[in-house]
Amino acid sequence: MRTAPLRTKHRRTAGRRHIAPLDGLRGVAVLGVLLFHAGHLGGGFLGVDLFFVLSGFLITGLLLKEAREGGGRVDLVAFWGRRARRLLPALAVTVAGTLLLVLAFGPPPLLRFALDDTPWVAANLTNWHFIADRAGYWNGADTRVFGHLWSIAVEEQFYLLWPLLVGLIARGRDANRRVAAVAGAGAVVSLVLMVALTASAGPGDTTRVYEGTDTRAFALLLGSLAATAPAARLFARAREAILRRAGAVLACGIGAYWALADGQRTPSLFQGGLFLHSLAAALLIGCLAQAPLSPLGRALAVPVLRRLGGLSYSLYLWHWPVFLLLDEERLGLSGLPRTAVVVAVSVLAAWLSKVLVEDPVRFRARWATGRRGVVALVATFAALAALWAAIPAPRTGAGSVDVTRLMSTDG
Repeated sequence: MRTAPLRTKHRRTAGRRHIAPLDGLRGVAVLGVLLFHAGHLGGGFLGVDLFFVLSGFLITGLLLKEAREGGGRVDLVAFWGRRARRLLPALAVTVAGTLLLVLAFGPPPLLRFALDDTPWVAANLTNWHFIADRAGYWNGADTRVFGHLWSIAVEEQFYLLWPLLVGLIARGRDANRRVAAVAGAGAVVSLVLMVALTASAGPGDTTRVYEGTDTRAFALLLGSLAATAPAARLFARAREAILRRAGAVLACGIGAYWALADGQRTPSLFQGGLFLHSLAAALLIGCLAQAPLSPLGRALAVPVLRRLGGLSYSLYLWHWPVFLLLDEERLGLSGLPRTAVVVAVSVLAAWLSKVLVEDPVRFRARWATGRRGVVALVATFAALAALWAAIPAPRTGAGSVDVTRLMSTDG
């Protein structure tokens, strides 16, 4: 009796099937990150990998659909325009709001690093800035209010480069096979780079391999591979009962890995563990895409997870500044009570961002498209630059932006 209502959630929008369990999977990913930063789930940082795989799957699916319907042509300008409307307004508001909050309530070191990092956030090069600055992810993130935005930079760089490549190889016959081959080969090359750089660096800080676009590309590319027709045909050939069991096994395996992994203290992560986790996530997504009404699909499609998934981008943007500003000393709380307060404030900030910024710009603002959209985007970041320049940096050991550090890094 419950099948019919759930089927409506797998609607076709402009010819593209909407897979409700993937919304819930986004909710699981952001929940894992929140619990990791709150100190309750040692492997919750792997939610970022799940985001990467989902992004690769969804974006590549859109690109291949456009290439198929456009005779092999991908309108890159339109694609980048949609990505800009989806991602940049909320990012700009988060950065501006965070700078003002840190100026008003944060300690000087937090403001100093925030001012140092802001230009790199705006340029979507945050991950390479942290690598060049030797800002250790595992032991120095609590001093960087924008420390979590390294992953947004990785995705933005992927959104810039991957559509260009897809646009080149998706022409003519067997386009899906070529995209699948390139995605698979790229994922293997990325894995080799991670293992090689980890071995050459020794047991020290793993920030280079953890935040490098080249060494994390395999997660995005494995998701991209899962979106191609050859991969979809492999899943389609399997009986639904097999897909249901495989999805359940993969979900349990991923959950166990999240419970056992412990960041830098789990060296196997950087010797193939992250790759295997991303591969398991890509297989799980493939199973859910073919069997969305499985028990696992139904569990992931529950409203609370889907709504959390709908807030996931803004929630990810806001949660870390909120965590740092509402520390134990300021709140007078610790453990689960503090976590409850911080998560509630983060969800509220994310909801306001979605309702007041994301959705209006993405769906209703006519001025956000075409030339007017470009002008609005330039004006927004000009205002952000003016705010950044107007905030006085703390005198003691103020950070500075040095482009030569980025150019001279070994990464």
